Amino acid sequence: MSKSNLKFIVDVGVGLGVENYLQEQGYDTKAVRDINPCMRDEEIINIAALENRMVVTMDKDFGELVYHSLVKHCGVLLLRLENATGSEKLNIVKHIMENYSSQMENCFCVFQNDKFRIRKIDIIQT
Repeated sequence: MSKSNLKFIVDVGVGLGVENYLQEQGYDTKAVRDINPCMRDEEIINIAALENRMVVTMDKDFGELVYHSLVKHCGVLLLRLENATGSEKLNIVKHIMENYSSQMENCFCVFQNDKFRIRKIDIIQT
């Protein structure tokens, strides 16, 4: 998927720096903080699916939604970065986007312990 077509919804906790970076790079990006900071995970992933957006989150519960509850989705970027600063998150997202953005569509992606994994998963139609 080209840069201009890849779209994101950024969960609360990921940070304003990441939100701004994605927008500055030309990605169509929405922030949960601007919609409803108290939004439930199910609502976030439903909006993402309706608008063909990948969820960027630090919340492991999205794995449960995608793999066990089989919720319709358009991909998840899970940042396992407990105690990371805003600048650390930003640097990691920059690295991911510069090196892997063309491979991430409809995938469950996890960054943890300096490793990045991409797992292609079928989009579940509900």
